Amino acid sequence: MGLFSRLGALLKSNLNDLISKAEDPEKMLNQVLVDMKTQLVEAKKQVAVAIGDEKRLKKQWDEQVNHAKEWERKAMLAVQANDDELAKDALMRAKEHEELANQFEGQWVHQKDAVEKLKSQLRVLNNKIEEAKRKRNILIARQKRAEAQKAIQTTMAGLSDTSAFDTFDRMAEKIEAIEAEAEANSELAGELQGDTLTQRFRALEAKKTPADMALNELKKKMGLLAAGSPGAPKALPAGSASDAKDDKKPEASSDAGAGSPPSSSLPSGGEKA
Repeated sequence: MGLFSRLGALLKSNLNDLISKAEDPEKMLNQVLVDMKTQLVEAKKQVAVAIGDEKRLKKQWDEQVNHAKEWERKAMLAVQANDDELAKDALMRAKEHEELANQFEGQWVHQKDAVEKLKSQLRVLNNKIEEAKRKRNILIARQKRAEAQKAIQTTMAGLSDTSAFDTFDRMAEKIEAIEAEAEANSELAGELQGDTLTQRFRALEAKKTPADMALNELKKKMGLLAAGSPGAPKALPAGSASDAKDDKKPEASSDAGAGSPPSSSLPSGGEKA
């Protein structure tokens, strides 16, 4: 292979490669449909011309048939007028028109067959264009789906590096630490603000659960808890409380006698003796 032949082959291959890469399926399909529609328009024009020729031949055939009949009628008039020579001339003219009519008839028949074939081919071409439209839509849908899948695969391939996900995990840990610190600060601020003793009792009361309350109610019904103080132990009976008071009274009186003089020792006037 010569140098110029190799150079020509190289240029052709590069051009073909560039053209293949530059081809957009959607644009190419649209252009093919435009070309097919243009061909359809031209075919319709040709069929219209053929139909016009058919109608013209049919008209000429009818005219020649009518001319032949007219000259035959004139020949009859010449025969009635006893003019045989004139009748012969009229018959010769009628025969000429009959021959022309036969020729136009043959041409009309051939033209009519051609028109029917052209119409059939035109219908086939139109059906092919409609089928091409449907295929174009399907192919374009397939193209867009393939492009979407390709884009997704490219994105997933770009996300295969775990650095992005590691960053998300690290930021999540930082945010959790910040949230825990903020919650601790809020809790500490609540404990250091106001009456701490009251807050301790509130916290103690908050520990009571619905189950504890239900248990206390049950103990009340059973008589194990005093009605006024839920959760406290049952109060002592009234008799035992009075006995305890009586036991303490003598001690108090004896203590009073020992520590203070009797009232009768003071003068009635309130003055010192």
